[in-house]
Amino acid sequence: MRNKIIAGNWKMNKDVSQSLALVGELKKALSFDLGTTKVIICPPFTSLAAVHVLIKGTPIALGAQNMYHEDEGAFTAEISPSMLKSVGCQYVILGHSERRQYFGETNEFINKKVKKAIASDLIPIVCVGETLEEREKNITDQIVSTQVKGVLKDIPANQVEKLIIAYEPVWAIGTGKNATPQQAEDVHKLIRKLIGQLYSWSTAEQVVIQYGGSVKPDNAADLLSQPNIDGALVGGACLKADSFASIIKASVK
Repeated sequence: MRNKIIAGNWKMNKDVSQSLALVGELKKALSFDLGTTKVIICPPFTSLAAVHVLIKGTPIALGAQNMYHEDEGAFTAEISPSMLKSVGCQYVILGHSERRQYFGETNEFINKKVKKAIASDLIPIVCVGETLEEREKNITDQIVSTQVKGVLKDIPANQVEKLIIAYEPVWAIGTGKNATPQQAEDVHKLIRKLIGQLYSWSTAEQVVIQYGGSVKPDNAADLLSQPNIDGALVGGACLKADSFASIIKASVK
């Protein structure tokens, strides 16, 4: 049985003091029993160290929004896995559609990062998803399959079982639009089937596949009730403690 995992991607929001205030509110809002649901928050790099101190002893885990695939060197403005580990990160988001769209990240480049994250004992949350144009051309399955194969290339089954895949339809990110529960479930089922074909069904059954794309308190329960949706990668709704807590509560139920 796969655990539900709810992760909040803060993106480029919240300075250090705002981050601490949000975490303080979130700790109060998570006064209920989380059961087997895991909670991850991914603040900006500048807030990671301070947030880590505040969440010690709580069920909230820390993740970063990106990293580079080298340990150190002349890579101005990049962040290494060891830097993330040193401030308490356990998870890292890789290949988010905004990284692909605005910064030209390719499946090959993301694959390097995934391998490095795993080697560095960080759990990657690997993002895949199609644009509106690709969905309207009815090539969602082709696009998502190509991305999954690309980002998992040459990664052995025992490592794939530990990572998280986030399906995020690009057309539903920050737009207020949302895939229907059935649309989301169909792609999640496709991803799990593909992993089964690439590896084995037992491996596919282990992999947590989150949905990301305008997840809100009012649609979370319907999305999370689907058999192949194992959690959510939450954007805007994670920037308010009450709405993020409501999504987590829907997962617990």
